[in-house]
Amino acid sequence: MSAREALDCEILYLLEHEPGITQRELARRMGVSLGRANYCLRALAGKGWLKMGRFRQSENKAGYAYVLTPGGIAERARLAGGFLARKRAEYEYLQAQIARLERQVDGE
Repeated sequence: MSAREALDCEILYLLEHEPGITQRELARRMGVSLGRANYCLRALAGKGWLKMGRFRQSENKAGYAYVLTPGGIAERARLAGGFLARKRAEYEYLQAQIARLERQVDGE
């Protein structure tokens, strides 16, 4: 998973679970600039994974509301699966490395 895919996955997750989140809060939570968050949101909308608009149910009438499309939900699930597989592989590698180091320490 590329850094961009990881960012997309995290944004889609946050928007799915916190649809009222602002761009500013999204940027803060992601550790990116507001401009980068805006760029990513527009890119996700361009791919058809996200709808952006001033929806009636939005608490902030001056701001935007973000709604994941069915395609966005499916993409988030696909990206999450890849992320999980990568983290499991990293976890297994770390377990093996820890076991090797423990054997070295015990052998001394």
